[in-house]
Amino acid sequence: MSLKVETKILNPMLGKDFPLPEYATEGSAGIDIRACIDEPLTVKPGETKIIGSGMAINIGDPSVTAIMVPRSGLGIKHGIVLGNLCAVIDSDYRGEVGVGVWNRSSKEFTIKPGEKICQMLFVPVIQAELVVVDEFEGATARGEGGFGSTGRH
Repeated sequence: MSLKVETKILNPMLGKDFPLPEYATEGSAGIDIRACIDEPLTVKPGETKIIGSGMAINIGDPSVTAIMVPRSGLGIKHGIVLGNLCAVIDSDYRGEVGVGVWNRSSKEFTIKPGEKICQMLFVPVIQAELVVVDEFEGATARGEGGFGSTGRH
């Protein structure tokens, strides 16, 4: 399945100095988003910085959203994840796609201009209608068991 998403370049470095967002391989689920910054940016331990992607997108279809997720190598090797762990870009948002980068490690980390900082996935959305009830229909084996009730506590 293919989806055409209008993309507006907001920073002239994108597409000139840095590649446009793209899938790294044929089997990649997310496109790589790069730090559209002029100079290296150091993120101290525990600190969060918002970094521009240099672009805005127009998904335009309320049945689709973009989800921003961390890059596994940055998260596992360096403790660099997204400030809210994942981010939602709604179909009607038209501003610059910003990336909240959080350093959860104990060491400073410097992000280089044009470095891949996260991935963007396009996923379907189902808008649910909440229906208030006094009791749920049908019992389940799990019932109200949560937080470790089916495995390790």
